[in-house]
Amino acid sequence: MRKHFFNKNKYGRIALLLSGMITAGAVMSGCGSSGESGEQRYAWPLATASPEDTVTQIFSEKFAEEVNELSDGRMKIQVYANSTLGGDRDLLETCADGDIPFVVQNTAPQVPFMPDLAVFDLPCVFDSLDDCRETIDDPDFYSLISDVYEDGGYHLLGMADQGFRVMSTNKKISSFSDFKGQKIRTMENSYHLAFWKSLKANPTPMSFSEVYIGLQQHTIDAQENPYEVIVSNRLYEQQDYVVETNHLPHLISLIVNDKFFKKLPEEDQAIMTEAAKIATEYAREQSDARIADRVATIEESGTQIVELDDETRAKIRESSSNVYDSIKKNIDGKIYDSYMKNNE
Repeated sequence: MRKHFFNKNKYGRIALLLSGMITAGAVMSGCGSSGESGEQRYAWPLATASPEDTVTQIFSEKFAEEVNELSDGRMKIQVYANSTLGGDRDLLETCADGDIPFVVQNTAPQVPFMPDLAVFDLPCVFDSLDDCRETIDDPDFYSLISDVYEDGGYHLLGMADQGFRVMSTNKKISSFSDFKGQKIRTMENSYHLAFWKSLKANPTPMSFSEVYIGLQQHTIDAQENPYEVIVSNRLYEQQDYVVETNHLPHLISLIVNDKFFKKLPEEDQAIMTEAAKIATEYAREQSDARIADRVATIEESGTQIVELDDETRAKIRESSSNVYDSIKKNIDGKIYDSYMKNNE
């Protein structure tokens, strides 16, 4: 069952921003055509909480572009980035309630709403992004995850990524023991916290807006994010090392309100499905290209990229077995087994 986390002030702001574009009734009914012409009067909003210079934005804009092209301009989507219509939690709620039809966001903030998505918090499952993408695209696994979203009130259109999450720090990591005691900022996610504790680090939840200053003032030693975020927010300026822990894939979901989607004509559903497929492949290609560029930016600044040896990686995986046990107990066994079937 879907959980709700209402914030009246934020919802009032979102409602005000939306009022000039659409009405909730029009969105939910799929209405938006002008009489006999059949032309859509407005652009359906697609919202993200990410900055514009990210793969999330590329994914969103490519989807909107393809929907427009495949429908010969009949269907239009307007992208609102950078938390213009709310943060991750707000967007997830307003999408479920039908006020914002489309949302693109990382899977981690969705776990409190849909606990089975904690499968994506299993650490160190994949050795490469290709392995990860192959698992995500497996028809059986994708069907299981799609059901999770549908039960939450959403329809999953596609899942891209921003590569792996990596660690940046001012303390060099040469072996497993070097993680001990490092004060690292994480998202407020119990499984992420448990993972870093299993490495004997000192994980500290912190608002992302405070991370740069926290690193600058040495309130924290380290943080973890994909390369994309580390560069776009210039976090590398305050760090001596970026350690390729590759502990989690940073997955990005493209979702639409399920009732809205199902009320669309089958032809329009097919257009959105095809547009999402094209956008997903494009976003993955762009992610790969941008990672190489981001690594170059970091190295040019003097910050050192550290690759972990096989022994250290094996020790990380071994030490985080408690996280596996916890997640396995709290999610659907079929989902766990399908995600792990090539990795156990």
